[in-house]
Amino acid sequence: MEELLELRGYIEQQRYPEALHLIEEMEEMSREDKVNKIHSFAKVLLLHLIKQTAEKRATRSWDYSIRNALNNIVRTNQMRKAKGVYLNQAGLQELLHQAYRLALAGAAIEAFEGQYDETELGQMVDRQAIEEKALSLIQNYREE
Repeated sequence: MEELLELRGYIEQQRYPEALHLIEEMEEMSREDKVNKIHSFAKVLLLHLIKQTAEKRATRSWDYSIRNALNNIVRTNQMRKAKGVYLNQAGLQELLHQAYRLALAGAAIEAFEGQYDETELGQMVDRQAIEEKALSLIQNYREE
């Protein structure tokens, strides 16, 4: 809200370079917010894919969490007016790679009732395969 008031002041004072700079900052803040949200949903997606892979089973609850995470990733990634995306395929790959370690830590707490630590659970799954599956699910997701 402060930024909008500051922007209004710049425009009223005809300080257009400052106004344009502030608009750029606001756009970057908005983009960062979207990317942070996508990151959070990606952790949930990866966590459940790790659990499914490690335990070699799926539950309706995990399937629901995966669908919900996919829906939120795809919706959040869409730019409304520009009809583009905040993160392209390479950006999504990098984000999934970054989110993996936190997802693995969460999965270690939940999978096998917490019997294995992060390192042990990590040895039970193929990180690259899970990240590739997550990316494929995101790219092929269609709202139901």
